Amino acid sequence: MSTTQIPKILHSSTLIRLQDCDPFGHLNNSRYLDYYMNAREDQIRKYYDLDLYDLAKTRQIGWVVTQSQISYITPAQIMEKVQISTQLILFTPKSLLVEFRMMDEHRSRLKSMMWTKFVHVDLKTQKSKVHSDDLLHLFEQAYAPIDQSEFSERLVFMASSVKANE
Repeated sequence: MSTTQIPKILHSSTLIRLQDCDPFGHLNNSRYLDYYMNAREDQIRKYYDLDLYDLAKTRQIGWVVTQSQISYITPAQIMEKVQISTQLILFTPKSLLVEFRMMDEHRSRLKSMMWTKFVHVDLKTQKSKVHSDDLLHLFEQAYAPIDQSEFSERLVFMASSVKANE
């Protein structure tokens, strides 16, 4: 990884697929997790050159989800193009807290928001593990702190800031 400035908020777009929707034509609530996790994996590979599969294979390390908080605001519809933004909002020697946001294609309407806590693990022992120095350095560069400490407070802030930008 170079010493140049790296982006702190990562963005990507995706299309809501028919097979992921319920009979109402809305993205099924359980599929939001898949869309979020897939987007984050692709984003960190693209922007941070961090390949989770390669880390698992070569260094026998990974992260497991220990907690998720999600709110559904406006349904994502079949064949709708959405923007997914993610950012690292907190990190410790053994864990990460990542914020995920799904918005319409113009980023003018918040559809969903999620906070997920990941714990770093040694895949051989399946025990939590302290992040290596190179990962901690990356996290220091990627860290995008927020002013809100509670999910509900952040949700209100994000929803109102989107409306203010309409």
